[in-house]
Amino acid sequence: MSESTQVSDRTTTREQAPVRPGATKWRWAAAAALLAAAVYAPFQLVPFHVFQLTMVLIYAVALLGLNLLVGHAGQISLGHGAFFAVGAYTAAILLDRWDAPYPLTLPVAALVAFVLGLAFGVPAMRLRGLYLALVTLAIAIFLVPLLKRFEEVTGGSMGLSLAKPAPPAWTGLAEDQWLYFLALAVTVAAFLLAASLLRSRVGRALHAIRDNEAAAEVMGVRPAYYKTLAFAWSAMFAGIAGCVYTWVIGFVSPDSFVVNLSITLLAGLVVGGLGSLSGPVLGALFVMFVPSISQDINEAAPGVIFGLLIIAVMYVAPTGLAGLAGRATNSIKKTLRKG
Repeated sequence: MSESTQVSDRTTTREQAPVRPGATKWRWAAAAALLAAAVYAPFQLVPFHVFQLTMVLIYAVALLGLNLLVGHAGQISLGHGAFFAVGAYTAAILLDRWDAPYPLTLPVAALVAFVLGLAFGVPAMRLRGLYLALVTLAIAIFLVPLLKRFEEVTGGSMGLSLAKPAPPAWTGLAEDQWLYFLALAVTVAAFLLAASLLRSRVGRALHAIRDNEAAAEVMGVRPAYYKTLAFAWSAMFAGIAGCVYTWVIGFVSPDSFVVNLSITLLAGLVVGGLGSLSGPVLGALFVMFVPSISQDINEAAPGVIFGLLIIAVMYVAPTGLAGLAGRATNSIKKTLRKG
């Protein structure tokens, strides 16, 4: 038996290994507790903190898509912020130019981002490593001047101002709480969709390509097809996040989607933990709160503090915060068993 075949057998065995019932119960219990805390939180926090948590949910959906491409397909992207912007501007243009209902903007933004991701993914997937990173970075670079160029549609440098979705009277919710629950509903649906996708044939194919592309191809997996599909799915989740961002902020401008956004998202995902469903949530918390903490520590050089914090986190948790949390959970379980 060849080495590639042996590797593919090990990959298949690892991906198809049954999950222990005890582990499944722990995961469901943790997810239920987290959801309960998320539902309870907006009634106990001031509006600004509710807004911050809403942004965490938006970033989590964006990082969920990036995780599909980087963490599960083993590709690299420095242009994820561009697809985030595509979703945001699609929703903004529909609301501003055509007075579309808010629910309609979500599937349209997802579809537009998916199609663009597929279009860019076909030529991009012929490249690897540094070359792929440069191509995706180019997407993020040329988007901002492109948005400024078509002023009649995008509002140019001034952007577009929009009305936020108002809470129905029967809910009794304030505007910040209503926007939070809209973002929460979209986030839960996105995570369920991603989990279902990863358990399907597509997810298994992506894992096989990530672990050993040559072995996956021997097994009959088409790497180019699945990597392109991963690019499109990743863009779609970013588009969904961008749409909800438009709802929450009520304003879009090219300066909100500069290259730093793509780099920050990638850094957040790596810090949160690649290839884990909890990684995007932890990464979103990092993306939302660490820059503000850096600003509070040193207003003159927040970027330096931000970089040092990333280095510190990666030194303590090389596999990301999700890996650190997993090790801590295993240690607690072993302690309880000994006790």
